[in-house]
Amino acid sequence: MRSRSRGGWFAAATMLAALAAAPAVAQDGPGPHDEAEFDALFEEVKNWGRWGADDELGTANLITEEKRREALALATRGRTVSLSHNPMPGVHPDNPDSAFNHTMSETLRSDTIEFSYHGYGVSHRAALCHFLHKGMMYNGLPADTSSAEEGCVKLGIDNLKDGIVTRGVLLDIPRLKGVDYLEPGTPVYTEDIEAWLEQAGVTMQPGDAVFLRTGRWARRAEMGPWQLSGNSAGIHASVIRWIRGEDVALFGSDAATDVQPSRVDGVGLPLHILLIAGLGTNIFDNMDLEALAEVAAEEGRWEFLIAAGPIPVTGGTGSPLNVIAVF
Repeated sequence: MRSRSRGGWFAAATMLAALAAAPAVAQDGPGPHDEAEFDALFEEVKNWGRWGADDELGTANLITEEKRREALALATRGRTVSLSHNPMPGVHPDNPDSAFNHTMSETLRSDTIEFSYHGYGVSHRAALCHFLHKGMMYNGLPADTSSAEEGCVKLGIDNLKDGIVTRGVLLDIPRLKGVDYLEPGTPVYTEDIEAWLEQAGVTMQPGDAVFLRTGRWARRAEMGPWQLSGNSAGIHASVIRWIRGEDVALFGSDAATDVQPSRVDGVGLPLHILLIAGLGTNIFDNMDLEALAEVAAEEGRWEFLIAAGPIPVTGGTGSPLNVIAVF
């Protein structure tokens, strides 16, 4: 399998840096509203040094052995559901650069797969070297710790080779609002999350993995694909204080987590920067949470065991993966 996780490192980093710095329309509402307020918020919430100067796990440290045992106890029914979307072949408005190319050798009965998983088409998990803030990665590591030739010498996805087992929590904001999906550009604020948790009867616990359903795939099925870059529902940057305060270990969504436009003038993907470079939190992007939402509603609970294992690419900026929820 060729996923271009290292060969395309420089091009991907350049593209993402441009996205992160892209102009964003400032809006009324909670801050940060501009780059200065964003920088202050980054300094306020960052976890640099919290687990030591040499730490490369970030908030994954919150998933302790005790946490795993508690999460395993949630699998009372043995009912499983995948949180990952099948890779999309071909080029679409919401998958312009991540076409999944699969060929099979008829003589050897073997596969060749080539794709770039960063973007909007492949369910994947980002490593802690994936985003920078002012030339620095999580825990204050300089950008030159990574290179196109060697990949991420520090903070690569291979640090998570042992996988993730913890409690998952679904935030089904369309269900809260009584709609099938959120329209592109809809921000999700802390008050929305707190209202959903009260309605769902869920109390957050340190080390949880949180998944935000915006209904991206439900809308795509009804309306067809659209350009998600710069035009998707997601979390507003101000929610980072709630994420930090609740000691969330992992965060993900069915799109790219950030609301776009970001509502932070001059910063295109503020939550990516705050989570990855600031808190040291791995992000799940492009999850398919439709089946999970249905099963959770049938079971009458929005907490579950999750298990996920990335491909341990040495120095990789992330990995495609199949996340499994167990009820």
